[in-house]
Amino acid sequence: MLKWMQSGLSAVAGTAEPIYGPEAIHSVVDGLNGANPFSEVKKEDLEWRNLPFTNVETQTFYLTTTSGHICFVQVILSNVAGLHTTSQFTCRIYHPDKPEESVWTSTHLNDFAVGADKTNFKADKLSIVLSEDLNTYTIKSSVNDKSIVDIAIVREAPGFKVGKDGMTRYGTDYEKPWGSMRHIFWPRATVKGNITVNGHLLEVSGRAMYVMALQGMKPHHAAARWNFVNFQGPTLSGVMMEFTTPPSYGSKIINVGAIARNNELFAATVENVAEHTKTKSDEANGWPEPLEVKFEWKGTSPDEAATPVDALLEAPIPNLVERVDVMSEIPAFVKKVVAGVAGTKPYIYQYSNPASIKVKFGDKEYAESGHLYSEATFIS
Repeated sequence: MLKWMQSGLSAVAGTAEPIYGPEAIHSVVDGLNGANPFSEVKKEDLEWRNLPFTNVETQTFYLTTTSGHICFVQVILSNVAGLHTTSQFTCRIYHPDKPEESVWTSTHLNDFAVGADKTNFKADKLSIVLSEDLNTYTIKSSVNDKSIVDIAIVREAPGFKVGKDGMTRYGTDYEKPWGSMRHIFWPRATVKGNITVNGHLLEVSGRAMYVMALQGMKPHHAAARWNFVNFQGPTLSGVMMEFTTPPSYGSKIINVGAIARNNELFAATVENVAEHTKTKSDEANGWPEPLEVKFEWKGTSPDEAATPVDALLEAPIPNLVERVDVMSEIPAFVKKVVAGVAGTKPYIYQYSNPASIKVKFGDKEYAESGHLYSEATFIS
C-alpha cells in the first residue's frame, strides 16, 4: 500500500471516473472459474514490466527480525503517461523500544535501470539481484546514510500468484483493459545480513515476505481501500492483500492470500475475510481507525488431495507505528489536483503487534504466536 503514497507523487493527478459498473472489472478471482487459485511463480512473473504508460511497479521485502525490529525495503518505478519515469528507494526500520534504531527514508534514485534479464534492478549506489535459481534476492543500498542495506532474502515456501498471471483487469474489454492490478508473492522466506540505521549497525536475521506489484492506472481509480496482512511465526506464515474498487467499478472486494508452514505452501486462498472488528473515528480525517482485527483464510491445497485449509487470526492492534497523511507527502501542484477529486483523502495506518494464528490443514490443527504487520489504507 505504500506504493499508493509513492506513486501518488507521480500518478495521482486526474479527475473522478464515471460509473462503469461491475462489468468493467475482471478480477483475478473471477477468472478462476472454480479452479485452485494457486499458480507457480516463474521467471517471467518476477520480471519488471517497465510499461510505456502510466503505471507503478514495486518490489517490497517485509522483514520480521529476531532482534524485534520490523523492517521493509522497497523499490518503486513510476511512469507518468509514458512521458516521465522516476524511481524511489524506501526503507522503514522500526523497534518499539529503540527509537535510535528506527527510521523512515525515501530516496530518489539516479541512473536507475532494469537489467537485461528483466529480473534485476540497479541504480547509483543500489542493486537488487535475483539469483539464477530464482530463490535468492541480494539487496544492497547506500543511497541514504540513515539506512544502509546489505541483506539476502532466501525463499523458503513456494511463491505463488493467483490464476494465470495474478492480474485484475479494468475495462469493458478483457483483452484490451485500460488498467490493471497484479501481485506476485513469496509468503515465507528468510533474511540475513545487516542494516545500518543512523550509524547503528544491526545484524539482521529472521523471517521475510516478498511481494512484487504492478498498478497499471492512477491509484485512486484502482482502489478506494486496502488491507494488507503479514503474519510471521516460527513455522507458520499468513499473508493477505485485499482491495476494494471505487464505486466507479461497483465497490468490488478482491482478496488474495496464502498460508504456509515451513517450506510448504498449504494453500493460496481467495475466500478470505479482512474485518476491522473494533474501530474509532479518527478526529483528523473521519476515517474508522482500526483497533481490533479479524482475518480469515479459506482454501484447499494445490495438490491432487485438495486438502481443506482454514486459518483465523484475531487480535487487538494497539501499536500504531504511523498514520501516513498521503496528501502531506505529495507535491503542492499534485495536491491541488487531488483535492479537486471529490472525497479523496488518503491515509495509511501501519501497525506492528504480537498476534496468534490458528490453522486447520485437513484433520491437523496448528496454533502459533508470532508477529503481525498490518496496514489499513483509506483513499476515498
